[in-house]
Amino acid sequence: MAFEVEGKLHRIFPTEQKSSSFSAREFVLEIPDGNYPQLVKFQAVQDRCSLLDNFHEGDRVKVSFDLRGREWNGKYLTNLNAWRIEGAGSEGSNTGVKQEENIPTDPFPNYTDAPPAGNFEDLPF
Repeated sequence: MAFEVEGKLHRIFPTEQKSSSFSAREFVLEIPDGNYPQLVKFQAVQDRCSLLDNFHEGDRVKVSFDLRGREWNGKYLTNLNAWRIEGAGSEGSNTGVKQEENIPTDPFPNYTDAPPAGNFEDLPF
């Protein structure tokens, strides 16, 4: 499942080498949510760790991520795996989480204020 969210980079952690072939880097995004902003931890893995190199704490960013979950020793773990991070404008842009698959690009692609040209005398109603 692919999602995206905008917020302020609250904390960026250094890249950790988890094993000889796996590295991960975590970061925390501050997401506005009414009176109480949410601090949400994400992770970037492997070659995506370098995505954070161009940003600093306090920068506004848009993060595209996948929601991942698994079981380990009877415990259930959830990860938010970031795969794209880009700067976000500060002009009051839309904040919150959006699921990309359900966002229509144009819900009314052929809509105009005027009715389409043609003869509609043959309509049954």
